[in-house]
Amino acid sequence: MMLRILQQYYPIRNVAFMIGEGLVIYCSVLFSNWLLADNPISMNILLSRKAVLITVVCLACLYYNDLYDLKVIDHFSELVIRLLQSLGVSSIILAAIYFSFPGVIISRWAYISGVILSILLIFAWRLSYSYVLDNGFFNQKIAIMGSSDLAGNIYREISDKKDCGYEISLVISEATEKQWPILKKTTPVIYLHNNDTFLEAISKLNIDKIIVALKEKRNNFPLKALLDCRVRGTDVVDGNSFYETLTGKLSVEQINPGWLIFSDGFRHSQLKRYLKRLFDLIIASVMIVILLPLIIFIAIIIKLESRGPVLFSQERIGEKRKPYPVYKFRSMVEDAEKLSGPKWAEDDDPRVTRIGKFIRKWRLDELPQLWNVLKGDMSFVGPRPERAYFIEKLEKEIPYYGKRFTVKPGLTGWAQVSYGYGATIEDAIEKLNYELFYIKNMSILMDIVIVFRTVKTVLFGKGAR
Repeated sequence: MMLRILQQYYPIRNVAFMIGEGLVIYCSVLFSNWLLADNPISMNILLSRKAVLITVVCLACLYYNDLYDLKVIDHFSELVIRLLQSLGVSSIILAAIYFSFPGVIISRWAYISGVILSILLIFAWRLSYSYVLDNGFFNQKIAIMGSSDLAGNIYREISDKKDCGYEISLVISEATEKQWPILKKTTPVIYLHNNDTFLEAISKLNIDKIIVALKEKRNNFPLKALLDCRVRGTDVVDGNSFYETLTGKLSVEQINPGWLIFSDGFRHSQLKRYLKRLFDLIIASVMIVILLPLIIFIAIIIKLESRGPVLFSQERIGEKRKPYPVYKFRSMVEDAEKLSGPKWAEDDDPRVTRIGKFIRKWRLDELPQLWNVLKGDMSFVGPRPERAYFIEKLEKEIPYYGKRFTVKPGLTGWAQVSYGYGATIEDAIEKLNYELFYIKNMSILMDIVIVFRTVKTVLFGKGAR
């Protein structure tokens, strides 16, 4: 079974895994307190709240240290290191909380024993979960119909992500002359021209879902066979729609205008715009007040290190293609583009100053854009603002690129937290895939999720140049 969150489907078992890990930590703390208490019967609501605090802090540290990304922790040694790091950071954060609010402290030995017990139980819990994943328990069996690039992309995504909740049990190929080069030898393949074999295989393999990703639907679309499957209870899903919910992005090179017109989303009501603007004003105002000392300090060290203004202003294109000046802390030498002309930043870009490298890595150079958010030129969350020079080139190369100007650009965004910095046409295409997904499904809840993921991106200095 799948749970839909922010227009993406997640296996319920994955959600149960995270909830279960929280319960493991929570119960470990309660059990340790009960074991070491002078009067075990005196367990009360206050102790439960203290255990909830510890659980929330630990889960947040596990998340921010990528312990729920199986691509990162694919080795046992990596799991051990990251788990110990996370619990160490949790202890530091809890120590700061206890210093500020002594009333929420639990006994030292109860905490230490709770941490040790949590580590042992988390290892056991994760080994059990890995066993479930390795054996494909509770996976939905799917058949991919087609041999298009989209079908290949779906195949790769599912093959590379063992916790996606899907198992490719059958490929129904259009190509009779050869199989896909990416197919695993264990994946059964049948061919589209034989409808009887197709229906028999769907029934025999107990396929739950058929993903239709054909190269050409006009001449060889198996309408009757798919209708029979649907009536028998097998889901039939368009490939682009499935790819969207699987990956959290669109595929601009595969979708057609008809799919965009008839698909769900792109509902930008006036109420939603008002709420988004209120969200922008609140978060930008709070950040400016909290970070004002840091903003002043950065301005001073930029001025001391190199000649030139503290702030860098450059024209960007905003909502409805309206140009506006974007503000950043200057991170390059003065007049950096006089010789090179407009170009994307590179790794180890010689134009970047020493202070610039630091503030770019931690995204501090973008703090002045909070003023752009307050002015209304930008939103806190939205597509990355781009220059007219690059837009002219990208619109010639990338389909639907101009659709990103239907909303305000953002200081952060779904593409920034999902993909990172891009400096090629291929990167721009991939970022647009994420940006269109955001524009299609934007909501306040999604903005809040992006803000939390932005904190994670900034803390670990990912994706900056």
